[in-house]
Order: sequence, then C-alpha cells, then structure tokens
Amino acid sequence: MSAPPFSICVYCGSRTGLAESFVQAARDVGHWIGRRGGQLVYGGGKAGLMGIVADATLAAGGTVIGVIPQALVDREHAKLDCTELHVVETMHDRKRLMAERAGAFLALAGGIGTLEELFEAWTWRQLGYHAKPVGILDTDGYYAPMLEFLRGSVAHGLMNEWQMQLVRVGGEPGPLLQALVDESTPASAQDLSQI
Repeated sequence: MSAPPFSICVYCGSRTGLAESFVQAARDVGHWIGRRGGQLVYGGGKAGLMGIVADATLAAGGTVIGVIPQALVDREHAKLDCTELHVVETMHDRKRLMAERAGAFLALAGGIGTLEELFEAWTWRQLGYHAKPVGILDTDGYYAPMLEFLRGSVAHGLMNEWQMQLVRVGGEPGPLLQALVDESTPASAQDLSQI
C-alpha cells in the first residue's frame, strides 16, 4: 500500500457544540481529506467533532491514524475502526506522535484541549521544532474573539506580526486545506523527539 499524498493533524472538540455549522465543517474536512486519498491524524476518539471528522475521512476513502492515551480510551470512547489506532501512555506521547505523523496541523472548533494543542503546534513552529503549516478553520467566526485578543497582544508588544503570520486562518475548509497541503512537508522529514 502506497503512502498517502498528504497527512493532516486535526484538532477539534470531543463534543459537537451547539451549532450545526461546526458539525458540517468537521464533515467537510473529513470528506476533503478522504476524497483526495489523504491521511487524517487525530486524537483517536469517536465522540463529538473528533468522531465526525474521522468517520467522514474513512467514508470518503482516506486513512485515519488515531492516537489516544490509555487513560482516555473509555472517557473519549476510542474509535476502534481507525486505519491505525495507537494507544499511548501519556498526553505528551500522544501529541508528539500526532505531530510526527502529520505534515500540517488544522484546528476546528473545540474547547480547552483543542486550544492547548493548537497553541503548542504554533509555539513549536515559532521555536523551530518543526516547519509544518498550522491552520485555523474559523467556522462562523468561532475563533474571531481569540484572534482579536492575539492582535491585542501584538499591539501591546508581547507578540509580533511574524508570529501571527505563522498561522493561516480561513473560513472555508477547501481553500484552507489546499493551502496547508501545498505548504506541507512529508511527515517523516523532521525528527520531533527533542520536544
């Protein structure tokens, strides 16, 4: 079996949220990845937006790599029909393996776990631990308040514009995903073991 043409790590909620647009965006992202024979790397759960994006990727013909800590197998309802499901010891192991298996990162709507993962991937890029593109799908302006806050950080001199430009923001899945794929590097191109 040949390697997929691209691999995208998607961070998103283990809940669906209240807006149908969040569900549709997750479905659209999974379908886009799957129809192009791509690979989804994600947190390995079957609940919420996580399960929706994984189901959509599989249904459209893509491969799905799930990575989940043993302690969360029951809580996040591990998705046992992933193409590959890796049960690891710690959250640090989870995030490192997800980063190693992906060529790009994308955040959909989610809670504090999604935000933590997004900011970690963004920080790692800023520090030079990887050169993989990072994207935010801003469905219905979900991330607009956060982005406005971060622009305030730039205005206060605690961040700079270069750091803001390390993340690509888009409102539509297709164009944003294509941009991330176009910028992505092979997942095997960088050793992230120092993280």
